[in-house]
Amino acid sequence: MSERLLDVYDALLLDLDGTVYRGEQAVPGAPEAVAKAREQAVAIRFVTNNASRAPQEVADHLAELGFAATLDEVSTSAQAGAAVLAERVPAGSPVVVVGSDALAEEVRLVGLRPVRTASSEVTAVVQGLSKDTGWRDLAEACLAIRAGALWVACNNDTALPTERGLLPGNGALVAALRAATDAEPLVAGKPERPLMDQAVRTANASRPLVVGDRLDTDVLGAHHAGLDALLVLTGVATPGQLLTAAPELRPRYLAADLSAVLDGVAELEIAVTDSAWTVRVDNGLLLVSASDAGTAVTEDVTADATAGPAGQRWSADALELLRQLCAVWWAEGGGAGVRVCATDDAARAAVGRLLPAELLATPA
Repeated sequence: MSERLLDVYDALLLDLDGTVYRGEQAVPGAPEAVAKAREQAVAIRFVTNNASRAPQEVADHLAELGFAATLDEVSTSAQAGAAVLAERVPAGSPVVVVGSDALAEEVRLVGLRPVRTASSEVTAVVQGLSKDTGWRDLAEACLAIRAGALWVACNNDTALPTERGLLPGNGALVAALRAATDAEPLVAGKPERPLMDQAVRTANASRPLVVGDRLDTDVLGAHHAGLDALLVLTGVATPGQLLTAAPELRPRYLAADLSAVLDGVAELEIAVTDSAWTVRVDNGLLLVSASDAGTAVTEDVTADATAGPAGQRWSADALELLRQLCAVWWAEGGGAGVRVCATDDAARAAVGRLLPAELLATPA
């Protein structure tokens, strides 16, 4: 095995929803991977765009799931949003809070005054996820924003992964206010830098690795911060989305789940390598064949309720194929115009389980 990720990076910046846990369930293998990282003196930061809970609540929840998290290991978009406000409005200013009491407390901790109604004194609006947010909350924020208040969104995630599936995230409610005000918020959470910079700073890290399940927040956030990223397939991102991703949405590494931080760099890196699969480009098609005549992938994906977003677990062969596909296609410039054509039965079975039908082509 090559040098391991834990040998190369001095901190893991871990997304929560869809990466460390899904709803009330830890991702299998994740608590053990985090414990091993701590044993190797690799700093841990649980970096979440979810602004609905206080940092101590997040730490307590993680501890209940077996992660033994401490308060100083938690970095939330509520903290980042409050910090952005503190840099831009005078101390003691009233700020309309659209979100949880935990977000209001973060606003208070930076020396500002959280309120729930608009007035001529309000200087800013901060918006984070709360399952109790309703029309009246959005209406007060709308009035303040239209009157010129600074608008800070803790994050812009449109969907929230849970054990029941994807539910509306803060970004869905941000979109409602955007439509009502014709304004655009400053975003504190991923993919913007404030939250990521906060996590790196508190971890005192010189070479951190971002681990997450989303291309548009975790991977793009790593790109904006100049950091490497490991994408895991236990949350939002799908193989098809990864293959067609724009350059700024492409992670350095790909794995099934968080337990891969214990694996080798070369095994996880998205690069053209000696493989059981041969992938080449011909007339705009990605042609795939099994390099070894004995390769037969019949169970690339098996049902498992604790695995991917659709109850899928990805085999090592499937992930190796996806890395090869991405590496070859991205080297050609990448983009959404890709079509994948399998040239033998083993390859046909593999790509059929890995990619959606709209990305597949049949041999001429």
